[in-house]
Amino acid sequence: MNPQSDALPDVSLASASNFVAASGLVIDEVTNTSVGGHADLGTDHHTPWGVVHGGVYTTLVESTGSIGASHAVGERGEFAVGIHNATDFLRPTTGARVAVEGTALHQGRTQQLWEVIITDTSSDKVLARGQLRLQNVPMPKEAN
Repeated sequence: MNPQSDALPDVSLASASNFVAASGLVIDEVTNTSVGGHADLGTDHHTPWGVVHGGVYTTLVESTGSIGASHAVGERGEFAVGIHNATDFLRPTTGARVAVEGTALHQGRTQQLWEVIITDTSSDKVLARGQLRLQNVPMPKEAN
């Protein structure tokens, strides 16, 4: 499935900001209640101790949840911004292809709650999980 829709800007890795592109997140599928993607994590994502930095997982949680939540409210002329990100780092890794799966837990008129699970695809072990609360806000007016 093409992760693009009229309700979302281009969420491809090629169009991402330098910060998001550095995370390596590739979005494979987006619906109003779920997002599926993956990332190849390696030495570019390491701490000085040689394991993937927790900030990478936090970024994957924030990006995945924001994309899904924004897709859900895009037809209303809104998008969603993270207001609380709680990411748990469960296992260290030096590198892996990870599956990134986001699921809506609650979708209200003004706020949403998403869970994102990050799994090492070679072992099926969960490396991190996060919960992201988002606020639905009006789409910004285009600059004249």
